[in-house]
Amino acid sequence: MKQMSDAQSSQPSAFMNHVMKLSNSSQVALGQQPSGLSSLAEASALLDVSVQALEDTQHEGLQPADMVSLIQLLSLAADVPTQPPPDGANRSQDSIRELSQHFISVADTIISQDNAFKWQAIKEVVNGPMDVVKSIDRMVTNLSPRLMAETDHLTIHSPNIKVEVQQQRLQEGSRGSSFCGPDAEKHTNLDCISVPHQKIQDLHNNGFHKLTLVNTWYGSLRPVFNPEENITMVPTVTDGSHRYLGTVLGSSVISTTVLGDDQPVSTAVHFQLQHRAQNPTGTVYDPVCAFWDFDLTPESGGWWNTKGCEVVSKQYGYTVCYCNHTTNFALLLQVYETQRSPENEKALQVLTFIGCGVSLCGLLFTFILFIAVGVPKSDRTTVHKNLIVALGIAELLLMCSNWASANVAACFVVTALLHLFFMASFSWMLVEGLLLWSKVVSVNISEDRRMKLYYIIGWGLPVLIVGVTLAVSVDEYKADDHCWLNVKTDTIWAFVGPVIFVLAVNAVVLCRVVMVTVSSARRRAKMLSPSSASKMQTFDLTWAVTRPVLILLPVLGLTWLCGVLVHLSVVVAYVFITLNAFQGLYIFLVYAVYNSEVRNAIKRIKEKRKALSFTNCSQPTSFLPSQRAPITSWSRSPPTPSSPETSETSGPSSSTFNSLVIKNESFRKESFVTFSLKPTSGNQVVQLTGFKPSGC
Repeated sequence: MKQMSDAQSSQPSAFMNHVMKLSNSSQVALGQQPSGLSSLAEASALLDVSVQALEDTQHEGLQPADMVSLIQLLSLAADVPTQPPPDGANRSQDSIRELSQHFISVADTIISQDNAFKWQAIKEVVNGPMDVVKSIDRMVTNLSPRLMAETDHLTIHSPNIKVEVQQQRLQEGSRGSSFCGPDAEKHTNLDCISVPHQKIQDLHNNGFHKLTLVNTWYGSLRPVFNPEENITMVPTVTDGSHRYLGTVLGSSVISTTVLGDDQPVSTAVHFQLQHRAQNPTGTVYDPVCAFWDFDLTPESGGWWNTKGCEVVSKQYGYTVCYCNHTTNFALLLQVYETQRSPENEKALQVLTFIGCGVSLCGLLFTFILFIAVGVPKSDRTTVHKNLIVALGIAELLLMCSNWASANVAACFVVTALLHLFFMASFSWMLVEGLLLWSKVVSVNISEDRRMKLYYIIGWGLPVLIVGVTLAVSVDEYKADDHCWLNVKTDTIWAFVGPVIFVLAVNAVVLCRVVMVTVSSARRRAKMLSPSSASKMQTFDLTWAVTRPVLILLPVLGLTWLCGVLVHLSVVVAYVFITLNAFQGLYIFLVYAVYNSEVRNAIKRIKEKRKALSFTNCSQPTSFLPSQRAPITSWSRSPPTPSSPETSETSGPSSSTFNSLVIKNESFRKESFVTFSLKPTSGNQVVQLTGFKPSGC
């Protein structure tokens, strides 16, 4: 305080300069601590000067020392004696209302959001913004007899504060009382407080004749409280599904003071308050009804208390509370990080492990098929192979990540490798989309140049992203409790950002493919006969949309879009893991089972094996005619059918064929081989291979 006074004396602020000019005096009355204010006139004069100075210097703002001086002024003005003057009742009434309005205006400026950060500079001098609330309560309570001398209802407005004083005569059947914050005409879920009808009737039954209700609403106190200062409180959710992070002030502050025959009395109240705190992704709030207890820790100005208050109902955006006394009320929001139950967590881990195992087998079988069956080499098969390798290694690392979490160094390496190969998987999914786009939309680029670009995207880009991330944030790279990126820092965006980009591009590609297939289906439908066109068109269009979506969703990685909604429900988590853990199985079905190239290659292998089996089953015999042992004879005419040693030759009528009759002693007696030969000119030396026509 001494340092502030010294600074203020050496170089007065803009606000203090205006105060001195307006009052034609020094700032002693406002900057130092006087023993007290002797009259309402003196308090009114100081408040009037302060309001004018605040209006003139609203662009410069208040300094911390100015705030301390104004807080002291409010505290002193709230305790000024309120005996009415002997004459001038009307003038006195107007001056009291003007004093009250100026008092609220000064208080509003002090607790406005613009001065929120300055409270940290004066926290060693004043207890906090609730000191201002306490001064307002004292001022309105002390002045209420003068304020309500000629009216039953009074409202004082300011941007962040609303004060309402109600007065009624208690009698049989007296109505209840309610008060709401601003914007009563615009919203239905208001900040409201009410005294039940039965409680007011109880006051009448207890002998009270006049009831005065002082209601106040504060809209800017939540930002003024230090958001980093956690409110100590026992968690209300203890089922293990959420991890308690802390408690924050999450609403406006609303208060009611009940005066029976101008004496404070305590009674039960109901109030509802809107939730004003933002809800970050992955966190939930549990509202707690509380009040500010000035007696809880008097040395620090009080603290939040929940004794005597309970939640009546929790609605979306607001909470209804009941408290058995009157004071300043608010909602405290307990912040929890969403966690799954141990049963669900275990089930999801098992499902992930099984899914990754099945997926890994599917990827392995697909890769083996690509190599074994001899699928023709093309840019498409090359891209498929790289995607299979990247995704397979990523899922293998994911299955082993739990075992690596016990060792810090091993876990860090696994995290980096997971980041690399999952990024490579998505990069090759992007390449799949680009390749598909080049097939759908004509792209004039050679296959060699295109594959070089694909390799740069598929492997070079992930290496670059992981390398830069490690260089920039190596200390915040890994999560604390598992082998993956730290989701509590910006490091996670080194994975999420590129993934969102890939999914966006592939979504555009998928839409383009659907448009092309729908257009093709329409052309086919127009080619049909008019009677069947209308019936077939609906089916063709539906299938034209459904087929590419079913085939390309897992291949292009678009099932990862479910990951955005995982935090909303455990059901979404199950769907997400089911779709993505079995991605390798989907790729096996699309690239292997229902791939025409693979099926044709397998068909060719089967036909070749059948031919080889037939060849191996036969007994080949080589014949080479020689001059020494001629065993063949050429004949211009076909032999008689009855001859067992001759064979017939058939061919086009325009050609002349020679019949060669061979008797081979190596065959069984009843087995003969026949050949049909066409003679050629020149030196005829022919080597023949014969097969038995009978079964093996």
